[in-house]
Amino acid sequence: MDTKINEKDQLFEKDNLTGENQGALLPNQKGRYLTASSLQGDKVVNAQDEHLGDIKDIMLDLETGRIDYFVIEFGGFLGLGVKYFAIPFRLLKLDPANKRFIFNQSRQSLEKAPGFDMDHWPDTNLHFDEAYSYWRFI
Repeated sequence: MDTKINEKDQLFEKDNLTGENQGALLPNQKGRYLTASSLQGDKVVNAQDEHLGDIKDIMLDLETGRIDYFVIEFGGFLGLGVKYFAIPFRLLKLDPANKRFIFNQSRQSLEKAPGFDMDHWPDTNLHFDEAYSYWRFI
């Protein structure tokens, strides 16, 4: 087994040096680097496998260069009754095998939580502190 791992590491290093894929397709570690566009639309579920919404957008802090929060679209039907939430990045765990994220909250907690609408995004209005800090200390 060590030989296979060593061969894989060698191919990975060669890929990085040459910029050409020498081994299997997508040799990089799964979930280490992902494009923002590949995450948009990914499902968000809880540990009970309840669907909590989808990733609508990803907000970057341009001062730190880090992801600050995910915008989660929750509920609604045909655009009616939709809520959006600013969920801190640290609270979502990637489930790469199922191409989704796990958010350890109940569906009821989202129904009761403060959200925002698409015309009033967090950090652009006075509702940001309430909507975002709600999840800050969970």
